[in-house]
Amino acid sequence: MKFVDEATIRVRAGDGGTGSSSFRREKYIPRGGPDGGDGGDGADVALIGYEGINTLADFRMTRKYQAENGEAGAKRNCTGKSGFILEVPVPCGTRVIENDTGELIGDITGHGDRLIVAVGGKGGLGNVHFKSSLNQAPRRSTPGSQGEARNLRLELIVLADVGLLGLPNAGKSTLIRSVSSARPKVADYPFTTLYPNLGVVALESHRSFVMADIPGLIEGAADGAGLGTRFLRHLNRTRILLHIVDMAPLEGTGNPVEDAQSILNELDKFSPELAERERWLVLNKADLLDAEACAQIETDVVAALKWEGRVYRISAVSGQGTRKLAGDIMSRLEEINQDAVDETQADEPYSPI
Repeated sequence: MKFVDEATIRVRAGDGGTGSSSFRREKYIPRGGPDGGDGGDGADVALIGYEGINTLADFRMTRKYQAENGEAGAKRNCTGKSGFILEVPVPCGTRVIENDTGELIGDITGHGDRLIVAVGGKGGLGNVHFKSSLNQAPRRSTPGSQGEARNLRLELIVLADVGLLGLPNAGKSTLIRSVSSARPKVADYPFTTLYPNLGVVALESHRSFVMADIPGLIEGAADGAGLGTRFLRHLNRTRILLHIVDMAPLEGTGNPVEDAQSILNELDKFSPELAERERWLVLNKADLLDAEACAQIETDVVAALKWEGRVYRISAVSGQGTRKLAGDIMSRLEEINQDAVDETQADEPYSPI
């Protein structure tokens, strides 16, 4: 199925039912009085996370979602039936934005997460509510209120622990094929990756992480050039970024130092916060150069970027260095998880037994 990571839809909650205006008319019961029931409430519209969906393609076909209206009230103080909530399944990782204002409504990150995006109208009041000592036969009832209507923009942001960042043809797709069972397209020309690919990197039982390969970036990506910001945002929820640099680019297509610097510039322009995310430098295609040339390129790139973080030399094709890289990533993610647990426990108030 073609990957679709953005869609615009219109949702409308149900209207409340009209209150009833009726009077009790039964044999042997004179002056029965008002007995009009209330209208039922209109149904809400909710988006619910479902892990069995991985694209927003369905929303390209169906763009309007209407919830049930509440039924009108009836005589004998019978309240109308309320509408049944309309649940719209979306992929986990969906961000919901009010399209008209740009306001972020919420994120749906896990299976079963529910987000109310339009609230149904309240049912109207029946005439029984307007009875008083001065007005014992009220004919007044109220209509139900209208349900909310909204234009929403859905943005799918893939959920991954590690994101691959680099220019087209840097070897990101080859790397994810090498360390996981994912099989993204690989070819000897740029832009073979047109949509994000996820791969589960399993080291051993109960030790695995998710890696995301996003389409390659070019200069001006933060301003929308190439595939631009459409896929840069997929890096927002990753915990570690791997900056993949091609040590042996094709002749006339650039050099490792300039390529590495251009990616950092685009990342900083797109999101300074994302630029501060933990990032590892991964020099790829070490199998195409001798050890001395690899060492010189590493020295040049580290000096140009003033790099102080981790540096790896790998060959995604042959698998050289990929096992150590995956193992170090797993260990670091376990450290991050443990730090989060310790911080949560430290914030909990002490309660003696």
